[in-house]
Amino acid sequence: MKKTAVPAPAPRPLRAAFVALGGSLVIAACGGGGGSSAFVPVIPSAPAPAPAPAPAPTPLGTLDGSVPLVIGHRGLPGLFPEETQKAYEAAADAGADSLETDLHLTKDCVLVARHNPWLSDNTDIADVAKTNATVAARKRTVPGVRVDVTYPAIPANGPAKYLSDLTDPKDPKSVLKSLVVDGEDHTNDWSITDFTLAELKQWIHGTTYDAKDERPTDLNGKLPILSFQEVIDIMRAKAKATGRTITVYPETKNPIWNNAQAIANGCGPAGSHPLEDALLKAMNANDLNRKDAPIFVQSFDPVSLKYLRSAGLKARAVQLVDGNDIDFKTGEMIYVTTDDYTFVDGRPYSWTLAGDPRWFGAMLTPAGLAEVKTYADGIGPWKPQVMAHTIVPFKTPNKGMVEANTIKPTSLIADAHKAGLFVHSYTFRNESRYLAAVYKGDPKAEYLAYFRAGIDGVFSDFANTAFAARQDYLKETGR
Repeated sequence: MKKTAVPAPAPRPLRAAFVALGGSLVIAACGGGGGSSAFVPVIPSAPAPAPAPAPAPTPLGTLDGSVPLVIGHRGLPGLFPEETQKAYEAAADAGADSLETDLHLTKDCVLVARHNPWLSDNTDIADVAKTNATVAARKRTVPGVRVDVTYPAIPANGPAKYLSDLTDPKDPKSVLKSLVVDGEDHTNDWSITDFTLAELKQWIHGTTYDAKDERPTDLNGKLPILSFQEVIDIMRAKAKATGRTITVYPETKNPIWNNAQAIANGCGPAGSHPLEDALLKAMNANDLNRKDAPIFVQSFDPVSLKYLRSAGLKARAVQLVDGNDIDFKTGEMIYVTTDDYTFVDGRPYSWTLAGDPRWFGAMLTPAGLAEVKTYADGIGPWKPQVMAHTIVPFKTPNKGMVEANTIKPTSLIADAHKAGLFVHSYTFRNESRYLAAVYKGDPKAEYLAYFRAGIDGVFSDFANTAFAARQDYLKETGR
């Protein structure tokens, strides 16, 4: 049957009104046939409100507002023999921003990475000497001599005499016979300055040092000693492989002693600075002597850093600051002792030689920080100089730091930042023997306390733990 065409109905007023709106509303048709469909407007949902802007991250308390650094202290010695290739590579892999190393000069005037210049406690030399007559014969057995201090010999200044390796004042080479390092006696041990780099690599290998009874020892005696150049090469290789900025952080270790040894070994003329000169030479050869170069140069002795500046150091420098003990009743530092540690940890050794009775603490006053700023860019204080540790209620401690149950930031970070100095504090370790009671055995809690206080960097034996703690800290600050 043929269908009859039916003209379209005239627009209804409601529909026409919607059409006139230019499609701003969507219209749906529903209903039966016969052209009698009703047109019902469908009004779209209101647009979802824009999400509230995320809260701005909490500003960091560092000097320039940057993320605090994780400094691999001697690499990653919590897991591998310190200052070896494995330790440095593992530190970089664990997230360390910097690879810290101690520098000494070998007999043939090469910078070498080793914590202490005496070798029995951080290498396998004692075992090697059992079967190697050449090594055994190089043990230093001549005792040092006691020398009068030249500042007032009163109890407040510590002992009236200090130990010297210059056993014959008329013979500067006599320092090669005894093993007294900055007033610290190591008679009957081996000196790193009695071996060439080739001999060290042939005979001697690294071991664990701190907490050696708790840390892995399976690689002890299997990893060779490194030159400073090799540490630089590791730093650069890891920076390239990871795409991160990684720095190297060398220390001119025991510079007074090292320079005397080096001069006696023919590495420079009398009165020279072979240790610092070798460091500058290495830095210049590796394009590291720039203000923005991936390097920090550190020393406990201001004489070393001041000489480096005068000799052309342009890179960042860090004045390390030591101490001997803590008054757990007040949280104050103790510098003076009745033994040789007054000269080892109480004041820079150059101050003892110069007749200067001040303590390391003098560097941490506003005036001292202003003086440091004239030759350095930052300070590297011991942890309790940054965070006062006390025992409340007070009782005389039997185990020292592990009994401290209260901590409170000192003014040091604020004072240093006011002077324009960053603060890198040492040394963070995981073992319970190094943790104050307030942290309840959790090493991450210690890092967090210092990060929250505004520390610019931490020297850590466990870069993996330091990195994880920093991640937690950045998360809590909205990053």
